[in-house]
Amino acid sequence: MVHEVKFTIASREIEIGGPEPELRPGEKLVRRTASLCPECYRILPAIVLERDGAIWIRRVCPKHGEIEEIYWSDAELYHRAMEWEIKGLGIDNPQVDLKYPCPFNCGLCSLHTTCTALANIVVTNRCDLSCWYCFFYAEKAGFVYEPTLEQIEYMLKVARDLRPIPVPAIQLTGGEPTLRDDLVEIVRIAKRLGVRHVQLNTNGIRLAFDLDYLRKLRSEGVNTLYLSFDGVTPETNPKNHWEIPYLFENCRAARMTSVVLVPTVIKGYNDHELGAILKFAAMNIDIVRGVNYQPVSLTGRMPRHEREKFRITIPDVIRKIEEQTEGQIAREDWYPTPSVVPLARFLSLISGKWYIEFTNHPACGMATYVYVEKRGEKLEDTKMIPITRFIDAEGFLEYLREKIPEVYEAGKFTKYIKAIDALLKLLTKFIDVNKVPKDLNLRKILTKIFIKRNYKALGEFHYKLLFIGMMHFMDLYNYDIDRVRRCCIHYLVPDGRIIPFCTFNVLSDIYRDYIQEKYKVPLDEWVKIKGSHTVGPAIKYRRNVEKLVRGEAYRKHYEEILKLVKR
Repeated sequence: MVHEVKFTIASREIEIGGPEPELRPGEKLVRRTASLCPECYRILPAIVLERDGAIWIRRVCPKHGEIEEIYWSDAELYHRAMEWEIKGLGIDNPQVDLKYPCPFNCGLCSLHTTCTALANIVVTNRCDLSCWYCFFYAEKAGFVYEPTLEQIEYMLKVARDLRPIPVPAIQLTGGEPTLRDDLVEIVRIAKRLGVRHVQLNTNGIRLAFDLDYLRKLRSEGVNTLYLSFDGVTPETNPKNHWEIPYLFENCRAARMTSVVLVPTVIKGYNDHELGAILKFAAMNIDIVRGVNYQPVSLTGRMPRHEREKFRITIPDVIRKIEEQTEGQIAREDWYPTPSVVPLARFLSLISGKWYIEFTNHPACGMATYVYVEKRGEKLEDTKMIPITRFIDAEGFLEYLREKIPEVYEAGKFTKYIKAIDALLKLLTKFIDVNKVPKDLNLRKILTKIFIKRNYKALGEFHYKLLFIGMMHFMDLYNYDIDRVRRCCIHYLVPDGRIIPFCTFNVLSDIYRDYIQEKYKVPLDEWVKIKGSHTVGPAIKYRRNVEKLVRGEAYRKHYEEILKLVKR
């Protein structure tokens, strides 16, 4: 029996209810959740199941039939990740009343369990590129979306007023944010309102040739460049392959020493270069702080055989990295992002204030840290050593999760400094001192983190080790509503709502596109106000490939790595 309920949101009628999906012979139920029909957005009961060593999600729409999609390609790794599942703090001051079922009531509402770790602000939908796979620039939209400084300040105030934890970090994104002439002022506003970390999501093209602009952004408080980087060759990274070397040189000149490479991973397109991307990052460890792989989110209507052609899941990426780094980074070196929550809660206990917690669903992402050992300038002189090779990370985090809070709450540590001293002594049990790299003073770094408990102390850890992570944002085929409730990466919008990533972008006609059209400036009106040189063909970047390839910066950065790819 299907009990149907209907409601209307953003001019779209949504239905609720469908038959319970059934297990077939040889399948094992992992858990129950809810999902959506990719065709009609109907909210459906769903099951996550195990079959043939992989994890799948299945639901049945009364109108469109059964929808099944690969969830994780490695069941064993999935179960290991789920051991770190942990409940979040929730939101003390929800931004919206609870009117509709998840995910049509964002946000944030009282059902949301995870505080915002990173808030995105789309500062423009204008872009200097026209990539075939992009869904998000002004010419395609037919209008310009560019919030005013007043609207941006309002959004940031909402984020900083969130409780129990004010939003600590923001990402300025687009379109291409560097097209805004007042981007520096936006950074100033964020810093004035107490945002600790400002991240700029960019293709890096303007910054590669405008050192003064990069210096201004850095001096005013941009902490990290979140840099689109899909591969080391022109074939896999036509967006900015030729410009990256010149950007890196400018980053060094501007003391912008925190760059994160962000590859969108597509099976059969660039998954053969995952190891090369890591080695490229390691060769530039003086400015590259991390690589954050994003397995592709498949948008639009796509039959199953086409999805299978491009779909890649987190375990697939981990396996390919192990193969392409000759085992330097193995499957066992990875942990889900919630695994660090025990550390955050310990710091909260000893300081009396909440620290940000990554209590997102364990299936959302995995990560590790590696120490980069450089013995020369050539590629073969660079080695990556995962932190798990000299720290029993699982043992340490498990101890924090189970023992330290019990001891502290029982009153056995009357002063936090005693707790820290005990913890640091305990750390020696989890650190293999014979395997710690000689120039890595791990005890000193961890002591600063526990005693000072500030952004600078944590930053020192990040500057000694390379972060490697991956976040698989959902699409309509693998949609799991349980993950939405735990999302920690959100969008700020002009009406004051805070919206999870996988509702904002996946249900784009209800959230992203609907909101941006509400606050749009029609193209013809924009041209009258700002001029035709600020939109359309006039802002598109045109490169001289021959000139860029001849440059010394290009040879310096790519000569070694391109030899590796061609072998």
